Amino acid sequence: MKKILLIEDDKVVRENTAELLELANYHVVTANNGKTGLIEAKKHMPDLIICDIMMPELNGFGVLQILSKDIITKHIPFIFLSAKTEHKDVRKGMNLGADDYITKPFDESELFSAIESRLAKVAILKENLEIQSAGEIKKDFDEPIKNLENLKTYFNQNVEGFSYQTNETIYQQGDNSNYVFLIKQGVVKTYKIDEQGKELITALHKENDFFGFTSFSQNIPYQEFATAIENTQVFRLSKRDLKQILAENPNVTLELIDFLTDNVSDFKNQLLQMAYSSVRKKTANTILQFTEKMKKRPNENIKISRSDLASIAGIATETFIRTLSDFKKDGIIDFKGSNIEIIDLNKLKKMN
Repeated sequence: MKKILLIEDDKVVRENTAELLELANYHVVTANNGKTGLIEAKKHMPDLIICDIMMPELNGFGVLQILSKDIITKHIPFIFLSAKTEHKDVRKGMNLGADDYITKPFDESELFSAIESRLAKVAILKENLEIQSAGEIKKDFDEPIKNLENLKTYFNQNVEGFSYQTNETIYQQGDNSNYVFLIKQGVVKTYKIDEQGKELITALHKENDFFGFTSFSQNIPYQEFATAIENTQVFRLSKRDLKQILAENPNVTLELIDFLTDNVSDFKNQLLQMAYSSVRKKTANTILQFTEKMKKRPNENIKISRSDLASIAGIATETFIRTLSDFKKDGIIDFKGSNIEIIDLNKLKKMN
């Protein structure tokens, strides 16, 4: 099901248009102004955006300008839906890079025709790009990659990079799992959210780590969320391209299996610790784990929310904060604003 973001400040128009799109079997995300629309675009990564022009907070022209400058969103088809019918307004919208301009009131068939043609265009371009990319990979692999480190080198030299700010979502649970990621710089957490809205961090990934793996043989969506803990840069390779690389380089496939097996073992150990360790031991181990993943020295601050720390430890946030306070009283850690500084690393390790 294709996902469409509808940015429209008029409630009646927004709700009626959203209903039309949903009846046509589109998944619709809505926003009531341009500023909220930008947030929703980066959060949901829609297949197409329909946007009004005259809106509070940020008008449609501003929305398109900002999205077109972002490497992650600049290729999303963008259709203006507006009551502004003057030629200069239409011309301005198209000059900014809009794919189409529909005036209100609009005919349903006109709207659906515009959507279908833009989505078809993207599908064709994507297919051609994948064919071209497959040919380029074939040329790049005249000599087989012998190990996982060679694969990481390939990522660094040939794969497009993306930047994410602190707390920015890289992908969401349920999104199509089209890509595998390698971290160039920064730290990423992957996590699930239970029925009560509680977050369980499943893994921390640091520089030079892979993440984002799902089934290679089935179209299974991502089973968790991935968010940058600090400003992060990643390389992103399509799963289709990675499958071709692995098919031609069996030794790398075996090393990748070992890597994924180690990840499963780490997660099992984390679950065992959450189930059986004392609160103090869980707290100490979690701080040490973050220090290792984020490559911090003992006297450096750990810039991470306490709720994230508590999530990994499997402890209620209130209990975790009380334990941190006890550690401070014992001279093991100190607080620098909202950050944590390790004062006595040896004491912390003895608790682990």
